[in-house]
Amino acid sequence: MVEWHALSGKEALERFESSETGISGAEAGKRVGQYGKNVIESAGKVSALALLLEQFTSPLVLILIAASIISFSLGKGIDGALIISIVILNGIFGFIQNYNAEKSIEALKKLGAPKALVYRNGSLQEISAEEIVPGDVLHLAEGLKVAADARLLEESNIAADESILTGESTPASKNTETLPEETLLSERRNMVYMHTSIVRGHGRALVVATGKSTEVGKIAGQLESIREEPTRFHTEIEDLSKKITLGISALVVLIALAMLFLHGESFFDVFITAISVAVAAIPEGLPAVVTLSLAIGTGKMLKKKSLVRKLSVVETIGSVDVICTDKTGTLTENSMTVQEIFSGGGLFKVGGTGRSVEGSFELEGRKANPERLREILLCGMACNDTIIEGGAGGPRFIGDPTEIALTVSALKGKVSLEGMERVKDFPFTSERKRMTVIMDYGARKAAYSKGAPEVIIESCTHVLHGGKVKPFTKAEKEKLLQQNSGMASRALRVLGFAYREIEGIESEKEAEKGMVFLGLQGMIDPPRKEVAKALKTAREAGIRVMMLTGDNKATAEAIGKAIGFEGKIIDAAELEKLSEQEFAKAVEEHDIFARVGPEHKLKVMRALKEKGHSVAMTGDGVNDAPALKQADVGIAMGIRGSDVAKEASDIVLLDDNFATIVEAVRQGRTVFENIQKFVNYLLTNNFAEVLIIFFASLAGFLPITPVQILWMNLLTDGMPALALGADPPKPGIMREKPRGKGEGIIGRHLGFMMAAIGGILTIIILAIFFHYLPKGIVLAQSMVFTALIAYEFVRIVVIREQSSLGFFSNKWLVAALFLSVLMQFAVLYTPAAEWFNVVPLSLGDWGVIALGGIIAYVSSVLATKFILARAEQKA
Repeated sequence: MVEWHALSGKEALERFESSETGISGAEAGKRVGQYGKNVIESAGKVSALALLLEQFTSPLVLILIAASIISFSLGKGIDGALIISIVILNGIFGFIQNYNAEKSIEALKKLGAPKALVYRNGSLQEISAEEIVPGDVLHLAEGLKVAADARLLEESNIAADESILTGESTPASKNTETLPEETLLSERRNMVYMHTSIVRGHGRALVVATGKSTEVGKIAGQLESIREEPTRFHTEIEDLSKKITLGISALVVLIALAMLFLHGESFFDVFITAISVAVAAIPEGLPAVVTLSLAIGTGKMLKKKSLVRKLSVVETIGSVDVICTDKTGTLTENSMTVQEIFSGGGLFKVGGTGRSVEGSFELEGRKANPERLREILLCGMACNDTIIEGGAGGPRFIGDPTEIALTVSALKGKVSLEGMERVKDFPFTSERKRMTVIMDYGARKAAYSKGAPEVIIESCTHVLHGGKVKPFTKAEKEKLLQQNSGMASRALRVLGFAYREIEGIESEKEAEKGMVFLGLQGMIDPPRKEVAKALKTAREAGIRVMMLTGDNKATAEAIGKAIGFEGKIIDAAELEKLSEQEFAKAVEEHDIFARVGPEHKLKVMRALKEKGHSVAMTGDGVNDAPALKQADVGIAMGIRGSDVAKEASDIVLLDDNFATIVEAVRQGRTVFENIQKFVNYLLTNNFAEVLIIFFASLAGFLPITPVQILWMNLLTDGMPALALGADPPKPGIMREKPRGKGEGIIGRHLGFMMAAIGGILTIIILAIFFHYLPKGIVLAQSMVFTALIAYEFVRIVVIREQSSLGFFSNKWLVAALFLSVLMQFAVLYTPAAEWFNVVPLSLGDWGVIALGGIIAYVSSVLATKFILARAEQKA
C-alpha cells in the first residue's frame, strides 16, 4: 500500500505516469476499465421482492397460513378466507411502509460531487465525478467538494472542511510538503479526501484513489463486514410467537384427547373442534396490530422530521438506555460563531448563534453600542475572503467557517466595506500564522491584519484604547496574552486583529510592522439551543447520553458544560493506553470522549453492548458509519449526513435536530406500551376462551361453536384491537426508566396478571354456561358467545385505566367498540342469527351478562392492583 502523503508531488505524478496538466481523455477511458468508476456502490440494497417476502416469514404468520390451509381443506372456507385475508393485508401494509422508507432514503441521497473540474488533454474540463480516475489532476477552489482522494501538487492558502471524515470542526489548512509515513490521517496536510470540501484558497491535486479505494470507500467497505443483527423487538415478537405456538399445541392436544377418550366423539368432530380452538387461541390480529402500531409511530416521527427505515426500530428506540452522539453538527450548530470580543480594555459578549446576523453586544451585563467595536469588526470583515450572496431568507455565506463567523459578527455591528477596495493581500500560511490585506479608502489606505494573537501582538507598537491610539507597553502585552489564554481556556478559537495606515502599497514585511493592536475575537461552534432541554428529558427518562467527538478535549469539555454534561472526560490518547478491562471501566465512568476515531467509536459501542446496554448512536460523518451500523439504533443526520452514514442507519433525522431523538424515544415507548396492552388484552381473553372450551369439553359439551369463535375473533381481535395501536402516550411515559434487556413483551407480573384475570373470566362464563344449560344448549352457547365479547371490552377499559388513559382519549377505539356492539346486536336480532346458530337474548339475559361484567371489572381491577403492588415491593 502506497503512503501518498510520504511521496513528493513529483514522485506521485511519476507513479501514475501523469503530469501537472493531467492525462489524456483516451488514457482516462482505459483507466476507467482498470480502476472502475469513481462511485461507492451500496452493497446492501434491498429489492422490492425481498421486502415483500420478508413480511411473510415470521413464525406467527406461518401459523396463520397453515391454519387457513387446514380450514379450506375441511370446507371452512369463510374461516380460511378471513385468516388469509388478514395475513395478506398485514403483509401488504408492512411492505408499503418499508418500501416507502427505502425510496425516501434514496431521494435523500446527495451523491457528494456529481461534477468535478479536472485537467484533461492539457486544459481544464468539467466532467462527471464518477469518470475520475487515478492520475487525473483536480482543480480545487473555494466552495467545491473534493471528488476523490488526492495528493496536493500546488496550493494557495487552501483549507478543507474534513469534519465529515475526521470529526474535526475546524477546517484543516493544507500545504504541499512531504510528510512522514506514520502521519495520522487527520494531520496529512498534503492530502485532500473524497466528500470533504474546500472552504478557502485554490490549487491542484493528483488523484491517487477513487471509489472504494478512497478513505470514505474503506469505511463503507467496513460496513459489509459488520453483521446486522435483528432488532431486539423483532427477536421478542418471534420468541412470543414460538411460545404461543407451543401453548396452543399443548392445549389443543389436551382438548382433543378429552373429547376422543372421555366422551367417545368421532375423530372428524374432534379434529374440527381442535382447529376451532386453535383459531380461537391464535392471536391473528397480533401481526396487524404490531405493524399498525409501528406504522402509526413511524408516521408521527416523520411529522417530527425523523425518517424510520425499518418499522421494528420504532420500538427499539424506545428501549435504549444509552445514546452516543457526535458533537459537531449534532449537538452543535456546525457553524462557528463569535461569542466574545476583547477590545479597548473591555470584554464584550456577542449575542446570536449560527449565521444569523441578528445579535446584540453586551459589556459587563449591559447592552453596548457596537460603534465602540467598529475598528476591530471592520478589520475582521476586511481581512476576509467570505462570499456573501443575497436571498429571500437572508444572506448566504460561502467560505471558511472562521471567516464567515467574523463576517457575521461585523454585520451584527452594522459594519460594511462600502467605499473600500482591496488592492493587495498577503495570504495566511502556517509559517506566518496571519493574513494581511491592504484596503484603499480613496483618500487613504490601510493595512489590516488578523492571525494568531501572539504573532499579531508581537508586530504591534501601539494599541487602540478608548478611541485613541496609545503606545503598547510590555505590561499591556502580557495582560493581553493572559486574556488570550483565558478565552482559549473557555474553548474559544481566538484571533488577534491589528491595522496600520499607510501611504502606498508596501511589501509584506513593511505592511506588518509597527501596527496598532485592535483586540481579540473568540469564536466557537455553539451548542444548539434545544439540546440542553433534550438532554435533561433524556436523563429523566433514564437514558445516559455520551459525547464521542473528534474535537480536542478543551472544546469538547466546554460544549459539554454548556449543555449540561457533568461526567468525566477522556481522550483517544488516554484510551489507547488502557487494557481491555480498563477500557470497559472507562466507558462506564466517562461521558465525553475526545479526539476519537471510527475505531474508538466501535470499541465504545461494543463495550456498552457487552455490558447489556441498548445503544443508539447518532452521527453525520463517514467516520460514524461503522458505529451507526453496530448500534441497536443508528441515527444519521439527513441534511449534513454523508450517504454512507445514511445507508448504515436505521433512522435519519431530516432536520439534523438532536432534540428530535427525544420525541422518537417517546413514540417508541408509546408503541411498545400499545403493543403490550394489545397482547395483554388479546392473550388474556384467548386464554379464557381456551380454558372455557377445555373445561366444558371435559363435561362433554362445546360451549361455543367454531363459527361463533370466528365471529368473536373478528369483533374483538379486529377493529378494537387495532384501535389500541393508536392509543396516545400515557402521562409520564418519559419519566419511566427504559425497560431492561431481560424484560420482554410479557414480563413476569404481566404473565401473572393475564393468568389471574383469564381465570376469573373463565369461572364467570362457565358459571353462566352451566346455569343456562338446562334451558337448552343453543341459549347457553348464545350467552357464552355474547358474554365473551362483552367481557373482552370490559378488559380493554381496565387495561387503559391502568395506563391512566380516559375512555374518550382514543376516538378510534370508541368508534371500534361502538361498531362491534352494533354488529353483535345484528347477529342476535336479525335473520343472521340462524347462520350463527344463536337465539335473541332477553332483558333478563342481559342483566345476567351485566352482573357478570361488574364482577369481572371489580375482580380485574383488584387483581391488577395486587399484582402490581407485589411487583413494586420486589423491585
